[in-house]
Amino acid sequence: MYLNLDLFFKAQYLSLFKTPFSVRRWAYVLFFTALYGVMWLIVAFGRMLDHVLFPGFRRQPVRQPVFIVAPPRSGTTLTQKLMSLDEERFVHNKLYQTIFPAVTYQRLFDGLVWLDQHTGRLLARLIAWAEKKWFGGWDDMHKMRFDQPEEDDGFFVYTFVTEAIFLLFLHVEELWGAGFPDALPAPQRRKVMRFYRSCLQRQLYANGPDKTLLSKATQSSGAVESLLEEFPDARFITIIRHPYQSVASHVSVFYPVWRAHSPGLPKDSPVAKAYARLAVKWFQHLFEFRLKVNPRQYYCIDYRELTRDPKTTLEQLYAHFGWPMSDAFRARLAEATQRQRRFASKHEYSLEEFGLSKAWIQAELGPLLDHYQLPR
Repeated sequence: MYLNLDLFFKAQYLSLFKTPFSVRRWAYVLFFTALYGVMWLIVAFGRMLDHVLFPGFRRQPVRQPVFIVAPPRSGTTLTQKLMSLDEERFVHNKLYQTIFPAVTYQRLFDGLVWLDQHTGRLLARLIAWAEKKWFGGWDDMHKMRFDQPEEDDGFFVYTFVTEAIFLLFLHVEELWGAGFPDALPAPQRRKVMRFYRSCLQRQLYANGPDKTLLSKATQSSGAVESLLEEFPDARFITIIRHPYQSVASHVSVFYPVWRAHSPGLPKDSPVAKAYARLAVKWFQHLFEFRLKVNPRQYYCIDYRELTRDPKTTLEQLYAHFGWPMSDAFRARLAEATQRQRRFASKHEYSLEEFGLSKAWIQAELGPLLDHYQLPR
């Protein structure tokens, strides 16, 4: 099980000794480090047991996996949820499966669910309460539940090569490789991808050996070249939403967490601007990637069309890749489209509140805006 110790120890050093002292921040960092160490060992133990109890996962092929990759707040969650309705074709990752990426633990949880269903569902009610307590505050931005489709970032947390570390460790520039894995040295990139492949093998082995893996990972916007190298037959789906909205929304999601451990941090801090630069680099990286991948393996969705008419958008996507749609999936998709048309986000944000500007976006992403005919 891979852990990038260079990034891990550098993050600790920068946060504890190269940041103005704060008891609150030290408490957060030390608590996280202890919890992270415990979870890493628990997961490593379960994955070790997999080799004894379920050794067949090592022979599980990962054929033509489908990666939904776009900067955060671009409609990746909606796309994943819609495509995951195609139960005959795809296996997707649920939140609890990314937290415990081991066949042993999945089988253990299956047993607990079966037992709970036959003993009054007390555990189910307790979990529902915990989900509302822990994740409810994010419902207007990104609804999370243990048994719902979720992005693969949970896998990458155990490698420490994930933009999620920027929730706590605010040195974005110094820890750039965590959010932009394609910038890491080749040996480190390959180790991350080998670990990721092992996670996908376990997921397929446990939940659908003959199906196609459907993955969503916004943080892979900085890792698409590594993904293509590791999975040369993969299909890539990206989504273009206007960076004016996407970048601002991206930063706004992290800001409440920053304020929890650094209450004096202003909205227009250097941290917010550095994090926004990472988002912009992801846009640029994906824009360049479209020229490096076989067009038959790549499809770009317009966010405006996705939110206006999800059903038609997915029909066009399926036609591009030559995937037939079953009648059952079409019915589920039509129902989901009606729900989407009634949805209205309550999440409000702007570039200016984080010290950013449309002029800066235009200077950085002008060719992209023109290519996709996005208004300036």
